[in-house]
Parts: sequence; structure tokens; C-alpha cells
Amino acid sequence: MSEIQSKPPTVLFVCVHNAGRSQMAAAFLDHLSRGQVEVRSAGSAPTGSVNPAVVEAMAEAGIDISAQTPKMLTTQAVQASDVVITMGCGDACPVFPGKNYLDWKLDDPAGQGVAAVRPIRDEIERHIRSLLTELLPKPS
Repeated sequence: MSEIQSKPPTVLFVCVHNAGRSQMAAAFLDHLSRGQVEVRSAGSAPTGSVNPAVVEAMAEAGIDISAQTPKMLTTQAVQASDVVITMGCGDACPVFPGKNYLDWKLDDPAGQGVAAVRPIRDEIERHIRSLLTELLPKPS
């Protein structure tokens, strides 16, 4: 039997404004991992609020992100994370040895209505479900 990890894996989602894709990804991972993964999101140029169409699309999926606020990306957040995922927006992250870096190519929901955000949301959910199988393998 394998030993239980002493601390949950930590995942950081990064996008320029931290108002759409990274917020959806963080919310899905937090929701679907049921506390088994520590989740963060941030941006290099965060906006003042989460995109309202993103909030609405996530509400349709049963996840309330209306209280979330965009956060500034810090070197400390990257250092404290096991996995750093950029959201296809070309954001530059500080690179540290021993971290797993991924880039998910996703359309930008900025300026889009909820109908255009839904397929982006669904694609993010598929990525998150796949990520979870890697982060939290089923016990044998």
C-alpha cells in the first residue's frame, strides 16, 4: 500500500487578467477535487473583477465564483506550487526547477457573451478532469 501524501498537491492557474479562464479552472479543480488539491489562480495584469459572463457560465455548472477577485501573480505563488498551468494567453511565469509547467491553449472569454463562454468552460472542465487523474491516482 502506498503512503498517503503529507500535503495535497498545489496547482496554480495563470492568465493575464485572472478574470476568466484561470478563474474557471481554479473553481472546477477546487470543486471536483473536494479539497484534495490546493488551488490558486493569478494574473500578471489582473483586472478589477471576474468576467460576468464567466460567473454566469459557472453558475450554470453549479459553481458560484461571484465572490472571487482577480489576484496578482507573485514569484512566491509559483514557488509554492507543484503544477503551474498557463491558460493559452502567453503569460510569462517565473520558472523554477522541480515544477511541472503546462500550457492549455484556450479561447479567451474576454468581451464574449455567456453563449461563447460555455464551450470554453466545458473544455476547461475536461482538462481539469484529466488533470485530476494525474494528481490523484486511484488507489490500487
